[in-house]
Amino acid sequence: MQQDKFIQQRTSLNEKGIRSVIELLKEGATVPFIARYRKERTGGLDEVQIASIRDEAKKHEDLISRQKTIISAIGEQEKLTDDLRTQIESCFDPVQLEDIYLPYKQKRQTRGEKARKLGLEPLAKMIMSQRGGDPERMAERFVKGDVVDEEMAIEGAKDIIAEWINENATSRARLRQLFERRSTVKSKLVKGKEEAGEKYKDYFDHSESLNNCASHRFLALYRAEREGIISLKVRPDEESALEFLERFFVKGNEECSDLVYDACKDAYKRLLRPSLENEIMNVAKEKADKEAINVFSKNLRQLLLSPPLGSKRILAIDPGFRQAAKSYA
Repeated sequence: MQQDKFIQQRTSLNEKGIRSVIELLKEGATVPFIARYRKERTGGLDEVQIASIRDEAKKHEDLISRQKTIISAIGEQEKLTDDLRTQIESCFDPVQLEDIYLPYKQKRQTRGEKARKLGLEPLAKMIMSQRGGDPERMAERFVKGDVVDEEMAIEGAKDIIAEWINENATSRARLRQLFERRSTVKSKLVKGKEEAGEKYKDYFDHSESLNNCASHRFLALYRAEREGIISLKVRPDEESALEFLERFFVKGNEECSDLVYDACKDAYKRLLRPSLENEIMNVAKEKADKEAINVFSKNLRQLLLSPPLGSKRILAIDPGFRQAAKSYA
C-alpha cells in the first residue's frame, strides 16, 4: 500500500495535503513551520493534523521494514511461497503481521519443540486429524529412544497441537475480538499491601467491564498494579474462550477429539491467554493515555481562554518581553 493511501485511511485527511506534508518533512521542515508558513501547500492543515501525518508516515515505514525482515527470515528457512509473500506485503496491521509470522518465528526450547525433536510430530498430525482410532495404538510405534511409553508420546503430541492452536492466525484474530469486546477488569489486593496502597483502597477488590472502565480508573488500576499493590487481570470469561476454541478445532466426538480439546485448554491457559491479555492491556493503556491527554488539553484550553482579569473589560493585551505585559481597558 502506498504511504499516502495508508495515512489517508488512518487520518481521513486530504490525499493531496498528505503528499505535500510528507514532501515538506523530507525537505527538513518542522511541524510548526509547515502549519504556519505552508498553508497554501497543505490546504490549511493545523499542527495536530500535520503531526498525525508525520506519525503515521513513521508507522508505515516501520511496517514496510518489518515486512522485509519477516520475508527475509522465512526465506532463509526456505518456506516462503508466492502466496505467503503476497499476504505479508499486503498486511499493514502490525498485530496481524506478527500473527502471520508466528508459525515461522524461531522458537526457544518450548515443550512442543522438544516433542518435535523426539519425532512426535507425525503422531500429533494423526491425532489432530480426528479420523477415529485408538490414540494409544497410534502412539505405540513412537515409543522408542527417549519416549518411554505411549502416555509420554501422547502428551508430547498434545504439546505440539497446543502450539499449532496458538499459532493459528484466524483463531487468534477471533479470540482477540473476544478479548476486546467481552473482557472484564478484575483487581485483587496483594497480601500485606493494605497500608502501602491506602490511596488505591477503592480498587482492592474491583471488577467491571473493560469497555465501561473510564480512562482515569484504568490508569489508576494500572499504576496500582505496577506498584505491586494489586494484581490485575483483563480477560473474558474462560468458558466462552474455551467454547470458541472447541468449536474451531474439535471436529468429532471420539478419543482423538478429547485429546484435541485438552490441547485447546492447555494452549489457552499457557500460551494464548497470557499473550492476548498482555496485548489488550497495552491497547487499553494506550487508549486511556490518549483520553487523559484529550481531557487535559480541553481543560488547559478553557483555562487559557478564560478572561485574564476576571470580569474586567479588556481592549487588548500588549505582550512585553522587557517590562511584562500591559493591558488596555
